[in-house]
Amino acid sequence: MSSLAKNQRYTARVESLGSQAQGVCRIDGRAVFLPGGLPGELWELLIVKVSSSAVYAKGLKLLEPSPHRCAPPCPVFGRCGGCGLLHMDYECEKAFKLERVNSAFAHIAGLDFRADGIIGADSRFHYRNKAIYAVGDGVSGFFRPRSHDIVPVESCLLQSTTADAAAAALRAWMARHSVPAYDEKTGSGCIRHIFVRTARSGAAVACVVSAAGLGAKTASLAPALREACPELTGVVLNINKTRGNTVLAGDFYTLWGEAELEAELSGFKFRLSPQAFFQINPPQAERLYQKAVEFAAPSGETVLELYSGAGTISLCLAREAERVIGAEIVPQAVENARRNAAENGVQNAEFICADAAEAAETMLRRGLRPKVCVVDPPRKGLALEVISCIAGMSPERVVYVSCDPATLARDAAIFSRLGYSPRRAAAVDMFPCTPHVETVALFTR
Repeated sequence: MSSLAKNQRYTARVESLGSQAQGVCRIDGRAVFLPGGLPGELWELLIVKVSSSAVYAKGLKLLEPSPHRCAPPCPVFGRCGGCGLLHMDYECEKAFKLERVNSAFAHIAGLDFRADGIIGADSRFHYRNKAIYAVGDGVSGFFRPRSHDIVPVESCLLQSTTADAAAAALRAWMARHSVPAYDEKTGSGCIRHIFVRTARSGAAVACVVSAAGLGAKTASLAPALREACPELTGVVLNINKTRGNTVLAGDFYTLWGEAELEAELSGFKFRLSPQAFFQINPPQAERLYQKAVEFAAPSGETVLELYSGAGTISLCLAREAERVIGAEIVPQAVENARRNAAENGVQNAEFICADAAEAAETMLRRGLRPKVCVVDPPRKGLALEVISCIAGMSPERVVYVSCDPATLARDAAIFSRLGYSPRRAAAVDMFPCTPHVETVALFTR
């Protein structure tokens, strides 16, 4: 039995990385998680928590650093909850993410299968086209992990410079007009967040989220933001009176310009409201969608896409498929998808408001048998009945776009038992400097 206990000191070497990029050491036969440790490094460490399921430590002194270690180029690294991989070079980051995917296939799915490789990003920095800054009195920034304490951030390496400038302008406006930040404990105050979405053209829309109306001070808000950010094409005020973590809710008022932002992805144009979903990193999203279309190989065939959202993948598939039917349970997303198809002149894609079972029934009623089924589910993956429904339609190919290797692997095991084997997969680094990784996988009957 292990003798590890809190406050004990050890010297240990990091053997590998955990799913959240924590270093993993072996001490007395137990895995010890060391945040910030890289494979091959020798650390003096302190045990800070011991439970029946896991042991956690903090590094006291790095005795032998990894050649992949680099100095984090951010003053709040380790305190802000935004990105956690700035201490490793990009080759190490990509290797970690690819291994995370392959480890899930091996250890969760129990499959002898590996992804082809990982598609890296051209740039690790300033790739996010959507920024949400929490606002406090005199500060804006991001929440410290597992808390609602704001870590002040003047300039974020992942966000656009426009977003940083808009957040600074809002802070200055609040100070100038004595507008208080919202206090979630008491429910008093006004300003909660500033949300900025930026297009590849440089145009941007800023949405200020307040818990209450701003009265006569409202008139000065848009001019203050526009002066600091001339690239803005719209300024929106969102009155969100809800308690809790939801950023955008309630009523939206356009103070100046257009509330919607025109964005481009894979050659298609999209008009986005502040609350509309859109991919955070368009260049990498395009690479992900290209890989999904390559795996689907939909030439001249009927394709069913489940969880089709605003139709971005469906429109890409429609370029090669004879017909695409997108099914989505959220009515607003279905309307967005229909509008996106119409505005881009895509006539062989239709969108229905339905879950997987209803979509299958619709296909059956029309006498349609999809040769290809594409799924892009949320992080929790597919429900067992959805997988059974897909298998029941007997498509030749299933293309699975995943944002979580663990749930992809879980579902891969189920597909395999139902006669669909994984044939190809590729990881895509959609979110550099963070532990997250996207995967697209092909299953064939």
